[in-house]
Amino acid sequence: MSVFKKIIKDKVSLISLGVLIFLYLGAIFAPFFSPYPYDEEDVEYIWAPPAKIHFFDFKRKIFFRPFVYAYRYKIDEYYQRHYYEDKSKIYPIKFFVRGFKYKILGIIPCDLHLFGADTKIYLFGADGKGRDLFSRILYGARVSLSIGIIASLISFSLGLIIGGISGYFGGRIDNIIMRIVEMFMMIPSFYLLLALRASFPPDLTSTQIYFLIVIILSFIGWAQIARIIRGMALSLRERDYVYAAKALGVSDFKIIISHILPHTFSYALVAIVLSIPGYILAEAGLSLLGLGIQEPEASWGNLLSSALSIVKIRIYPWIIIPGIFILLATISFNILGERLREILTSRQ
Repeated sequence: MSVFKKIIKDKVSLISLGVLIFLYLGAIFAPFFSPYPYDEEDVEYIWAPPAKIHFFDFKRKIFFRPFVYAYRYKIDEYYQRHYYEDKSKIYPIKFFVRGFKYKILGIIPCDLHLFGADTKIYLFGADGKGRDLFSRILYGARVSLSIGIIASLISFSLGLIIGGISGYFGGRIDNIIMRIVEMFMMIPSFYLLLALRASFPPDLTSTQIYFLIVIILSFIGWAQIARIIRGMALSLRERDYVYAAKALGVSDFKIIISHILPHTFSYALVAIVLSIPGYILAEAGLSLLGLGIQEPEASWGNLLSSALSIVKIRIYPWIIIPGIFILLATISFNILGERLREILTSRQ
């Protein structure tokens, strides 16, 4: 039975896989699912609460048809806004509507969106600038989820190659590489991450910061995997097929690539899946502290920056919703990684 079939038959793993597919589909098709641009501001909806979806209006004899009421607000003596529903008019939720323009895959122009209404419909409420939190979470998923995968793939590629070379050759090369690895492992990774990020100019664009974070996360994440792969390579280089390849005159580089590293892929697959949550949390931590993705661009980390204030959380509790998505993603990756470990271990 294949690994995929075993995961499908396990209910917990299947739920975790379904959550991840749901999150990545939302990130890939964020413009389609988003009713508004992620950076569109509206001063009339600053800190507006999540929209309430209604299905019944007995006065108008409307049943099982989703609709919303427009939000209005009044200002109290403390200059705080208090939003309420204006029930004088209903606004049906429309599906597959025309809205702001975007490009599919950055090429094909399109303006079709999953849903919309003739009034503002903020499913997760609004932030301090009147921007739709639901749309910003979808666009933020593109950053947070892609950084986790790209950084893990780069760091594990480096770790596989460097660890394979160290374990295969041994001797002085092994000693030099392992001392470098130990130097990286001695430094707490998050503090190293902060130091590396702070050493770069503060006036970088969000695109530059994105690639910078990927490079930094890859730079600090390869050492541990290199050490483990090195131990596996020390054992694998004593196998008969490695001696046979040497006797046939196969180059050392080809032996490492063709005979050493492929036997570490089962471990690497599990380690990659389990490492992705760490990279997602690292990016979220950087953005939360203002060192990551900058406004108006969205990531799950900088969306949580408003939640640093306990007072704001009490008044506007919906600002912690991005944290729920971070929690869902990290838990799902960890569950899936542990299940993969169990399956691959049982096959050996």
